[in-house]
Amino acid sequence: MGKQLAERRIMSIPIRNLYYIFCYAWAHFPGGEALEVGDDEAPDLQNLFAKLLIEGLHKIIRRGLARGYVELNEDLRTPRGRILLNEVIKRQTLLRGQAACRYDELQTDILHNQIVKATVRLLERSETLLSEYRHELGILARQLEAVSDIRLSPGVFRRVQISRHNRTYSMLMKLCEFVFQSALPEDGGTNARFADVLEDEIRMSAVFEDFLRNFYAHEQREYSVKRNNFLWDAVSLTETGSALLPIMQTDIMLRSEVRTIVADAKFYKETLRGHQNSSPKIRSNHLYQLFTYLHHARIKEPKKIIGGMLIYPSAGYHVQEDYEISGSHVRIATINLDLRWREIHAGLLDLLQKNPSPAKMVATEGRS
Repeated sequence: MGKQLAERRIMSIPIRNLYYIFCYAWAHFPGGEALEVGDDEAPDLQNLFAKLLIEGLHKIIRRGLARGYVELNEDLRTPRGRILLNEVIKRQTLLRGQAACRYDELQTDILHNQIVKATVRLLERSETLLSEYRHELGILARQLEAVSDIRLSPGVFRRVQISRHNRTYSMLMKLCEFVFQSALPEDGGTNARFADVLEDEIRMSAVFEDFLRNFYAHEQREYSVKRNNFLWDAVSLTETGSALLPIMQTDIMLRSEVRTIVADAKFYKETLRGHQNSSPKIRSNHLYQLFTYLHHARIKEPKKIIGGMLIYPSAGYHVQEDYEISGSHVRIATINLDLRWREIHAGLLDLLQKNPSPAKMVATEGRS
């Protein structure tokens, strides 16, 4: 089955590569031994989501489901917690030898587990889910029997809080929210189909940005990697003007002792933009944005070498061009996500070099 499924693609990105993109985006780093092993077993996105959910949930269950204190109200023969005197009098519980009590109990029936269980049920209803995944999800749902059933909504995910005590759920919560956002209930609600999320440039831009930032943070040691906020080089001439200035936040900031690279990740179905009777061009607003970041980086770190990158997935055009703009080296590059993962991995690292090898990233034909 693996060889046959290896040919399935979405927007020219093989499913096996989407596996790595989502893993890195959600800080669920695959081990080196997992490279190109078993990742062609999911023929489409919902099966890929199921594979990731099953993997992540198995790890959580082995370590033990997260627990939290749940407030309970019960009539008890042996008082526990706080006795609710008004309820005792109103319902005359003492006549039955009981006291109305309110107490906290440590349980697995908490929001994180409720979201996971609801997502398991949602994926189970997918019409195209492979039988082996449906079977595994059914087993996992039974292991979550003590967890309440809830209805997923955007508000549910806004209530999620990740701390050091439950950080193992971070990847699962991102996955569950992505599945929820992608699910399109069928008539009657008994089945579910999934939107082509790779057509959603806004949502996939966030995934692509997180993928690149986490990839560089995890796979190289020369640079520290994070997002960065810049203060505007501006002085407000009114009392209220400063509050109106938008936040200037970079996608990816790579810093070494001597060099800083400001990188912007852009996920578009069309890498370059052209008008009728004109050749395609780099999107001007992307260059303006990067130019602004570089200007502020030079002000903040005047003794460092400042460079910039615009990184796109290949979408019809394979580009790798270098410029010097106002004293900074700027690289515009696409990454061919249709290549084998090892080649993508090497090519992304190669982009950080002063003189990268273009052939690694601009091959016109992917190889599966």
